[in-house]
Amino acid sequence: MLQSYQDAVARLLSLVDHERATPALPRQKRIYDLQNVERLLQKMGAPHRLPGIVHIAGTKGKGSTAAMVESMLRAAGYSTGFYSSPHLHSFCERIRRDGQPVSPQRFVELTDSVWPYHLANAADPEAGPTTLFEYLTAMAFQCFAEDGVDASVIEVGLGGRLDATNVVTPAVGVITPVSLDHTAILGDTIGEIAADKSGIIKPGIPVVVAPQFAEADSAIMTAAGEQSAPVIRIGDAVTWRVNAVSIDGQELTIYGQSSTYQVRLPLLGDFQSVNAAAAVAAVETLAKTGFQVDSPAVVKGLASVEWPGRLEVLRRRPTVIADGAHNDHSVSTLLNTLPAYAPDCRLTVVAGFSRDKRVDAMVELLAERCDRVIATRSRHPRSMRPAEIAEVFVAHGVAPDRVATVPNVSDALNLALEAAGPDDLALVTGSLFVVAEARETMLGIDPEIYPDLLPPDLR
Repeated sequence: MLQSYQDAVARLLSLVDHERATPALPRQKRIYDLQNVERLLQKMGAPHRLPGIVHIAGTKGKGSTAAMVESMLRAAGYSTGFYSSPHLHSFCERIRRDGQPVSPQRFVELTDSVWPYHLANAADPEAGPTTLFEYLTAMAFQCFAEDGVDASVIEVGLGGRLDATNVVTPAVGVITPVSLDHTAILGDTIGEIAADKSGIIKPGIPVVVAPQFAEADSAIMTAAGEQSAPVIRIGDAVTWRVNAVSIDGQELTIYGQSSTYQVRLPLLGDFQSVNAAAAVAAVETLAKTGFQVDSPAVVKGLASVEWPGRLEVLRRRPTVIADGAHNDHSVSTLLNTLPAYAPDCRLTVVAGFSRDKRVDAMVELLAERCDRVIATRSRHPRSMRPAEIAEVFVAHGVAPDRVATVPNVSDALNLALEAAGPDDLALVTGSLFVVAEARETMLGIDPEIYPDLLPPDLR
């Protein structure tokens, strides 16, 4: 029996962790089918056979959309499970019950309960050792099954077709906007990536599809047709109008399939209005299977949703905004959105990236808009060195005297604030891991540090 939460985390970190490893071979996912996780779950009694599952994939917005769906279901009075990744501050965040992360003690109990099945799987000649993500996925399903939740919102970890979460049979699927990301694993084109994410589409199961690039839309529609899956298009079957925006949120009208909703959304960004429309479409579609989510629940759920680290205001005067954009499409959307909330501000970018991302493309966009750059890094083992980041910004035309390198996020933020005037804006971006450390600095959150996983020069 595990004695502490720290023991549980140590056990998990002893497993193969594809999240923290750079892909060894281009275009090779290193997971070839779902047999391993399927056999694990069968040994556990199939806890993933849950009612009311909403399964959400996509490149941008899947986490926000999932949070909105869960919040609306909870506002309607249903008990909910919510599985997402990665976490910002604690592994407990990945498994949520009724909107709250499971307690450290419950996390320990779940880790303990899955371990014998993991050992049996490792000894199974038709299976093998469980990866970290597969193990956490099994823990989430076990939690939701033990608690008998009414509905579960399951966010895909990476891709779709071979993601460990894709063992579920959902009541409704959702595919949020697809763009270039994880190209070494999922494919070199938007069409290839969309085809992988479309792997969550199940025979005859309705799928909500957010507005897409044409190449992605074609791949998704082809997959839906092959599975005879009804498609609910956002922008067609469900539309929206932005009525007002401020740094405190936005007022929307969402024209759903069954009702029109006047909602206040505390999340910033035009893209969040698209996510809200997709979330509403998902709960309306779920309602056709017997769930009752009325208009007051939709309004209440969207008004109370929380999803930190995405255009999150951490401070005013000077303004500090953190956004986990980590591909060029997300960075472009972020930069186009900022003027609505912080017009005519001098912009300091606190930038940190994972080295397996399209860093050059992101920097090219940021370099055009920033007045100053502070290059830094997170504690994540895939983090790029600040000096390397600085070189890329200089290569894209930022004067060397306007680029500083700082070895950690806390000191980088302090440097940004020391030089900022009250009307200036510091934008922390490039990686969710950098954003998490910015939140820890600004909000006084105790970090959960895994010493063995730190980059060698940060240990």
